[in-house]
Amino acid sequence: MTINRIAVLGGGAWGTALAQTCARAGRSVTLWENDAANAEHLAAKRESRFLPGVRLDVGIKVTRDLAEAARSEAMLLVVPAQAMRSVVTALARSISERMPLIACAKGIEHGTHKFMTEIIAECAPGAVPAILSGPSFAADVARGLPTAVTLAATDAKIAGALANAISSASFRPYHSSDVRGVEIGGAAKNVLAIAAGIVAGRGLGASAAAALTTRGFAELTRFGKAFGARPETLTGLSGLGDLILTCSSPQSRNFSFGVALGKGERPDSAAHGKLAEGAFTAPVLLEMARERDVEMPISTAIAAVLADRLSVDEAIESLLTRPIKSEE
Repeated sequence: MTINRIAVLGGGAWGTALAQTCARAGRSVTLWENDAANAEHLAAKRESRFLPGVRLDVGIKVTRDLAEAARSEAMLLVVPAQAMRSVVTALARSISERMPLIACAKGIEHGTHKFMTEIIAECAPGAVPAILSGPSFAADVARGLPTAVTLAATDAKIAGALANAISSASFRPYHSSDVRGVEIGGAAKNVLAIAAGIVAGRGLGASAAAALTTRGFAELTRFGKAFGARPETLTGLSGLGDLILTCSSPQSRNFSFGVALGKGERPDSAAHGKLAEGAFTAPVLLEMARERDVEMPISTAIAAVLADRLSVDEAIESLLTRPIKSEE
């Protein structure tokens, strides 16, 4: 499978960064943006509003025509998790049979509890669902700083072909057939990153941060095991790697959201207009965990804070006063 024409759906920071790296890989790239003002800015200024100083590669074509974007050989869907269904539904009528659709959102759909590749399979039955996830910040990728991620598809050969198509000197995608494991790592770590941000915002110290990240990974592992993820995926880039990154840097929207909560801001104002996927994922993650009887105390506390059932201090106390038990 040779892939030369790639479309990226979503002209935000991450979509623009992925368009850049695909262009560096020597591919013909179409960047689709739904918002008229942002599309006009990208086309005219050749610079993202969200990545100041990063010039779009001359080979990237900006469009608002979904049918034009669909005339590619693979597509990266860089839209919010809760918008994935509407975008794929609109796209389904335009794509060719067996078109690889690579979800780049890290989340779980409200109500249905479906992962992104499940939504793709349901809304575009003829497509080939795939998932891209891992420790990566848009600014780093856009500027060509070294980054490694995981790209998974059920068919290992297709996953390998897609990884080769978007790889460049500074962007290395490892490929996998463990689709569910990659999706779980990306979704769960966002909730845990909010908790890590609260620790930082509350000034609880480096020891607390290390404990939180470690016990958070234990939660992620339990959840992943219950839903069929492979252990090596959870300890890899899209699991532990992404968790370490997002639990330690203010570049992470989820971490920054948590910092604001830790400093006393209310959940409805702490995001400062930026998307924190973990805030949407937390309640869904907990519903799914209860279905499989998976214990997730940190995620439970975060969901309670976001729903205004616990204050930050009460959530911290609830974790510190849990019964003493063996480490697992």
